[in-house]
Amino acid sequence: MNITEIAKLAGVSKTAVSRYFNNGYLSAEKKAAIAEVVARTGYAPSEQARTLRVQRTRQIGVVMPRLSSESTARVVDGITLSLAGEGYQLLLANTANDPDKEVEYLDTFRNSGVDGVIFLGSIFTAAHKSVLKSMHMPVVIVAQQYDGYNCVYHDDRGAARAMTELLIRRGSSRPLYIGVTAQDRAAGYARHEGYLAALKAAGLPPRAEDMLLSDFTMESGYRIARQLLEKRRPDGIFCATDAIAIGVMQACREAGLAVGQDVLVAGIGDSALGRVTAVPLTSAHLHYKTSGQEAAQMLLRLMHRQGAGVRCLQLGYEVMERASTGGEAAPTM
Repeated sequence: MNITEIAKLAGVSKTAVSRYFNNGYLSAEKKAAIAEVVARTGYAPSEQARTLRVQRTRQIGVVMPRLSSESTARVVDGITLSLAGEGYQLLLANTANDPDKEVEYLDTFRNSGVDGVIFLGSIFTAAHKSVLKSMHMPVVIVAQQYDGYNCVYHDDRGAARAMTELLIRRGSSRPLYIGVTAQDRAAGYARHEGYLAALKAAGLPPRAEDMLLSDFTMESGYRIARQLLEKRRPDGIFCATDAIAIGVMQACREAGLAVGQDVLVAGIGDSALGRVTAVPLTSAHLHYKTSGQEAAQMLLRLMHRQGAGVRCLQLGYEVMERASTGGEAAPTM
């Protein structure tokens, strides 16, 4: 009797059986099916196979949301810089912003015997919590603060507040907000909280009609803005990401609004594309590359058992004012 036969009898994949014996995440239905077959056959995995999994592989797994994202590329660049000369190989897993894929890849790395994992987190479901709890190697989370785990994250709330306050200071009577799901505690929840804090400081009560939801793409920002501009003409829009802001600026131009004059627009991320648009985008620079470097160094210390306890590092931001908020267009590079 082996794993393949157990999988066939239970009507599940070999991966599911492996997860079952290694305390990985499984649905209750699959877990029950495998348990029934194990009880009926008396199967148990060999101790030799278990022993092989604890040997060092000199590999580090990186679970990331989007390979095409500039911010992700900057984080991975930082990770690579810190690991240069350390003798480790990087295994990159692109989840395409799919939370289920995040759980799947985390579990795959848990079973593959990598020496450590860097997780560029987005949201944390019950499945995420379960698989993270079962990890038997060091894990460092990037871009999110998650209790009980080593992490490197950004001051998303502070950056969002600073950008909204800049719009108000530049003349926007009531900036609108186009954000992402609050399930993402950094880009969604924290940046929304920063926007609300800026309104409160300016004595502006928040209004539901001023806060819209997008996804993380330029296309979504463009679509949301087109729908918005059919009904009203805002004088300021704060966007939770640069990608959304670039889509918004395009929609504004098509509607005959001069960005930086008729409507002020700001984002977060300081992307290269935002710096070379027709009207350069005002944005908050987040230190993505530094976050990757810090996360890799933190993971190395954990793998080499240097230091104890959980450490979370928050990185700051810089306001990069450009023509989209009426400032001088910064030189492009």
